[in-house]
Amino acid sequence: MFNNLSDKLDKALHVLKGHGSITEINIAETLKEVRRALLDADVNYKIAKNFTKNVKEKALGQDVLKSLNPGQLMVKIVKDELTELMGGDSVGINLSGNPTVILMSGLQGSGKTTFSGKLAQFLKSKKTKQPLLVACDVYRPAAVDQLKIVGDQIGVEVYSDEGNQDPVKIAQDAIKYAKSNGKNVVIIDTAGRLAVDEKMMNEISNIHKAVQPQETLFVVDSMTGQDAVNTAKAFNDILNFDGVILTKLDGYTRGGAALSIKSVVNKPIKFIGTGEKMEAIDIFYPDRMAERILGMGDVVSLVERAQEQYDEEEARRIQKKIAKDQFGFDDFLKQIQQIKKMGNMKDLVGMIPGAGKMMKDVDIDDDAFKGIESIIHSMTPNERSKPVIINASRKKRIAKGSGTSVQEVNQLLKQFTQMSKMMKMMQGGGAKKMMSMMKGMG
Repeated sequence: MFNNLSDKLDKALHVLKGHGSITEINIAETLKEVRRALLDADVNYKIAKNFTKNVKEKALGQDVLKSLNPGQLMVKIVKDELTELMGGDSVGINLSGNPTVILMSGLQGSGKTTFSGKLAQFLKSKKTKQPLLVACDVYRPAAVDQLKIVGDQIGVEVYSDEGNQDPVKIAQDAIKYAKSNGKNVVIIDTAGRLAVDEKMMNEISNIHKAVQPQETLFVVDSMTGQDAVNTAKAFNDILNFDGVILTKLDGYTRGGAALSIKSVVNKPIKFIGTGEKMEAIDIFYPDRMAERILGMGDVVSLVERAQEQYDEEEARRIQKKIAKDQFGFDDFLKQIQQIKKMGNMKDLVGMIPGAGKMMKDVDIDDDAFKGIESIIHSMTPNERSKPVIINASRKKRIAKGSGTSVQEVNQLLKQFTQMSKMMKMMQGGGAKKMMSMMKGMG
């Protein structure tokens, strides 16, 4: 996410992080490089120019040159300005109305249908919300089927009227259906086009007038950079939408859309999509994104994702098993599933301060656990609960069944044993024992 922009900003600010004397001249030179980095990320020229002008004014106003940590202060000013550029504060979704009507808009290929499903699952997870997805794309072949597949995936009902070619009528009928069937959120997936055209704009405008949504969201492919911002402006002129959704932030994203869109349309980015999985949805926090762009990580979001997957009852059960030396591969498999639900692996690594920079050239496969899962699935229930019984012949069978080698099976068994010992040691004052053991080793 924004790797290229992060690298260039890091190089531009390098001299100001304590690697040399800081003067008004090299601040100006650094900000010239910052502006170049923003332009390379496809940020609007005027926005990039105003950004560096504001940073310079604040830097000189706060007397950066005379401060004890001028480099750190300068980075903080850049971080604060990036936060402001992307909206300042996080803006929530309006869930008033019964039902709440959310209208999704955007071009074809922006990820609108997939994100409609992600949003439905996100709201469904709040326990009090019963969403209904509505198929109003009557043009694209298999658009209705795609939404139904998404609905099946997340266990959310999809309303469609496949013989009807009037999206306005479909949307109105869907709201009536929601009211009589206990659905308190209606998410309307509308048709997109390959480019902005009059017919498309008239249609989405007619739907908007007919259903009077509490939220109108514009979905944009973040990989399209400045084009995305221009499209957003065209949609906003017609719909006066409430917020922006940035999708495909897990791909090669230059960053122009995220950094420019608020300044151009004066509407907040509300959510971001970071992958194909239905769980890959995040509320957009400008300050956290600014920290990630500057390589500071995003520990708060990482902890929040972990907490979403944390099950207190399951944790107590695992704790008891560890204490009794009964922690097995079935339990380990559950822990892997929880980690996978947290999102894209490279995205998670990028949330750890410093790790994103260290791992930028490392290809972290989203199927990193695939080999481990295959090995575990090739074990018998008895082997999974009692790994100690896995002898040489069993290892050969497991390796053959999982399409791996005996060496890989041995490696997993060794790592599992080490992890189990460490987990047991950490219980009941075990941290002190571990420190003492480490001193003995060192």
